[in-house]
Amino acid sequence: MERRSFLQAGVAAAAASAGLSGPALSQGAAARTLRFVPQANLANFDPIWGTQYVVRNASAAVWDTLYGVNDKLEPQPQMVEGHTVSSDGLTWTFKLREGLRFHDGEPVLAKDVVASITRWMPRDPMGQMIRAIQQELVALDDRSFRWVLKSRFPKLIYALAKTNTPILFIMPERIARTDPFTQITEYIGSGPMRFVRNEWVPGAKAVFQKFDQYVPRNEPASWLAGGKRIMVDRLEWTVMPDPATASAALQNGEVDWWENPITDLIPVLRRNRNIAVDIADPLGNIGSFRMNHLHPPFNSQKIRQAVLAAMSQEDYMRALVGDDNNLWKALPGFFTPGTPGYTEAGGDILKGPRNMDLAKRLLQEGGYRNEPVVCVVAQDQPITKAMGDVTADLLKRMGMNVDFVATDWGTTGQRRAMKNPPNQGGWSMFHSWHAGADCVNPAAYNAVRANGDGAWFGWPNVPSVEQGVTEWFEAPNETAEKAAMDKINSEAIENVVYAPTGFFLGYQAWRRNVSGVVKGPLPFFWGVSKS
Repeated sequence: MERRSFLQAGVAAAAASAGLSGPALSQGAAARTLRFVPQANLANFDPIWGTQYVVRNASAAVWDTLYGVNDKLEPQPQMVEGHTVSSDGLTWTFKLREGLRFHDGEPVLAKDVVASITRWMPRDPMGQMIRAIQQELVALDDRSFRWVLKSRFPKLIYALAKTNTPILFIMPERIARTDPFTQITEYIGSGPMRFVRNEWVPGAKAVFQKFDQYVPRNEPASWLAGGKRIMVDRLEWTVMPDPATASAALQNGEVDWWENPITDLIPVLRRNRNIAVDIADPLGNIGSFRMNHLHPPFNSQKIRQAVLAAMSQEDYMRALVGDDNNLWKALPGFFTPGTPGYTEAGGDILKGPRNMDLAKRLLQEGGYRNEPVVCVVAQDQPITKAMGDVTADLLKRMGMNVDFVATDWGTTGQRRAMKNPPNQGGWSMFHSWHAGADCVNPAAYNAVRANGDGAWFGWPNVPSVEQGVTEWFEAPNETAEKAAMDKINSEAIENVVYAPTGFFLGYQAWRRNVSGVVKGPLPFFWGVSKS
């Protein structure tokens, strides 16, 4: 509580000062510019190359999708008019809407879509599954393309519409031909806003402008679906890693919308009559302690299990959300609480009192030899910083040799992609989190997959988990789907695909002259206006 009191006092002082002055804007220009504080620095801008949410969030404004999920998690046509499927379920034919244009003025063509799909598939678990059964993917004419599969894949449209990274965003063919494991360097989008590259200052600022030639759909917007109508001329992202600075800027009117204010500062913001505060997403988030399965010490299943036996999810959640019990839940599993597929099967090791004696015994049985545990922890992301502090203490109490690497979120995103040994620039563990919308079932849940080189960072290789995923995709009914999810949960805990640190809700905050802010797994900038 001392830390919280100190933070709140510091924020009050900062808000009362005049040290956050920015460039003067006319009243009209200010009303047409939305100033936003993102969760982290936009260190790179390739939505396929990595899986960071901050990149996904910016990309959703710049690139459009063939389909998008609405707030009921239902896939809806977006860039396409629709599709037809052959009677055997193997041939899918799609037709693009009229009037689609890229930000360089060129029309969006079927060949651009084919190239974008081809680049996306190797980086996405569902894409990998589709590629394995793909027979043909060809443009038929400027607006139509055909996808022929060797076997049925009923969840194809969901794969094209999902919110989790990497999302299938449509790029010009020349850009989409970039190797999927190499970052793009040209940012010509297909969405409602264009990226102003000459104003991009990584670590400080990113700017987006309304694209006047974008043709929104006629129906109302809902999450990634519907008519994405941009109500402002300009969107400015200002990176503010220090929460006290961001809070003061919001209170002073220097910024309009803060994506993820920390819980400690919510009482301060609520006392300001010009600020609105609300839960960002009712589906919440799942905290992640991600381990590297390729190298010691976490290549040992017993050592990974030792972490589960010792870790206290309450410690992690208290570090994130404080004393409000309505903001978190213990999570003996991987799927989103309150959704149809939620399960605690196999989760006993995460329940009840923590067992440090068992953890130390598992460490010994797993052959731990005092190897440094390289903990890569982003300090500019409040979620990862809070969890990282808990982990450093936990591993030390377990008797592990902690090498704590304090870094930023952009560097974490690059380093976690490296498969080098930890002592050669690699890593042993890092912290992340997964939006609850991405964790309702195995279809879009990259982090629970365990298909080795095709898996998310850490590269777990657990055939029994993958068998459960296959059974879910092939399930003929909801009962069979639930049984498959029970199997996935149990096997993923037994083999510790990753360690869930708990389920938590987060806040967003904005000035009351901003309207149209909605709840969801990412900030949706369409429909948001200022007065």
